Amino acid sequence: MRKNSKNIITGAIIIAFVLGLSLFAWLKPADQMSLSERRLLTQMPELNGKTFFSGSFTQGFEKYATDQFPLRDSFREIKAWVNIKLFNRGENNGVYEHNGYLADIEYPVNEGSVNYAADRFNYVYDKYLKGNDIKPYLAVIPHKGQLTAPQKGYPNAEYDEIVDIVKAATPDFEYISIKDKLSLEDYYRTDTHWRQEKIQDVALLLGNAMGTNVAAQYEEKTLSDKFNGVYSGQYALDVGSEEIYYLTNKTLENCRVFDYENNKAISVYDMEKAQGKDPYEMFLSGPLSLVTIENDNAKSEKELVIFRDSYGSALAPLLAEGYNKITLVDIRYMHPDMVGKYVDFKNADVLFIYSTSVLNNSETIK
Repeated sequence: MRKNSKNIITGAIIIAFVLGLSLFAWLKPADQMSLSERRLLTQMPELNGKTFFSGSFTQGFEKYATDQFPLRDSFREIKAWVNIKLFNRGENNGVYEHNGYLADIEYPVNEGSVNYAADRFNYVYDKYLKGNDIKPYLAVIPHKGQLTAPQKGYPNAEYDEIVDIVKAATPDFEYISIKDKLSLEDYYRTDTHWRQEKIQDVALLLGNAMGTNVAAQYEEKTLSDKFNGVYSGQYALDVGSEEIYYLTNKTLENCRVFDYENNKAISVYDMEKAQGKDPYEMFLSGPLSLVTIENDNAKSEKELVIFRDSYGSALAPLLAEGYNKITLVDIRYMHPDMVGKYVDFKNADVLFIYSTSVLNNSETIK
């Protein structure tokens, strides 16, 4: 009798727990975004005859229920602990830890994607640079996983293979190798990006290769709030936060920066975004299609046009010392046909600098 009572009580507790979670899931307002994962969450799909009979409602609801599950972050952390600590899997959601640094598994090399990116670079060259005595430069930024995967025994998209593909497909570009200037310590522990204070040597190398002196003295400043990068939420286990440093001097403080996407003046460092969901967006206000930096006190009258991804936001200020004007173009958000309306390439250095992550997943390039 006592055993039956225990079974009944245990069953009642389980049923109450499940029903309570289900009721909570139905009654709580849907969250719009996961701050830990830095992505929008699935919303309740529309229910009508068409979506019901086509099966799209069922598929959408399954994703909605997964994204909006009560205490989702807590359950994600439990799952990560079980995977990594209990089952010794080493990675969670494709993210692993190596010597305190988080990285994701990027594999294999997508040759078609790399060639597609090169094709879009060649399109820009043919449209704006060919025949105008302008030789573009090309540099490739290693994905952090390419510096950690060999030590962990994980497969990775080889940096040299990606470089060889894009170099072969862009014979009119002059390649600048920056690989030897970068080590794991030049990247954030919890994020994909490189640290601005660690890439001054990369900026000097690029400037020298393009015949421009970009050397400068900087004051290193620290954001007041700690930083948890994009890998933190994906890994789901606490590995500690870190600090964001940024470099400034009188030159950068006096630069005029303009955001053409939103038609407004901005700052080199956006302190409002530094307090937002992705503090890395403080560098030139994050992912914008077209930004200019004008420096009236530059060491030369030269101009620079940079075709770039998000890594270029932290790099560009370190090149400002040597250029009267720098224009940053992100052809993931602006079609190359539009570029000529805003950019004059005459007498300008032109640099294409992209991470292997973007080259290997280049479907966003227009």
